[in-house]
Amino acid sequence: MKANLNYFIFFIFISSFYNVLAEEMIFGEETIAPGFTIVFEAAPKDTIFPESYFLDESSTDVHIEMLINWSDKSPTGSPVGGFIPYLDVTATIENMDGNSQIVKLTPHINIVDNFHYAQNVKLPGSIDEMYKVTIVIDPPSEGELGIHYDWKEKYGYLLDQKVFTYTNLSFKDIALKSRR
Repeated sequence: MKANLNYFIFFIFISSFYNVLAEEMIFGEETIAPGFTIVFEAAPKDTIFPESYFLDESSTDVHIEMLINWSDKSPTGSPVGGFIPYLDVTATIENMDGNSQIVKLTPHINIVDNFHYAQNVKLPGSIDEMYKVTIVIDPPSEGELGIHYDWKEKYGYLLDQKVFTYTNLSFKDIALKSRR
């Protein structure tokens, strides 16, 4: 009986995580040198702490996220799945009327994605409109990341600026969802 109860609790636990994962809208996936995998998502809005630094959940339409991690193609010693820190990430969100806004994606942590870059966003138009999202990833600013001689000799840097643009995105379904 106790084993069945434990399996039931485990099933509910896993189902709740699957439900949260299923609520995210992946709008882009990329692989870049030297072995980074990137996933761009729109997720349901959320309360982010400390609240005084982030857009209030009630004023938010969506939560834009970028997951960037080491892959199995990364340099020796790189922890597969490990988060890539110190990047400067911005997202420009534009509707078809040309209204746009730029938001800085900052490091966040949650249980489902662990470390990622994200921001609560109020769309520059209605949730019924189509959008274009351009993500710019810049390397760490000088002095924020020390690069050892061996890495510099083999790779030179962490990464060059990368720009990814995705068009014809509808955020309506995700904007209407709730995490709780």
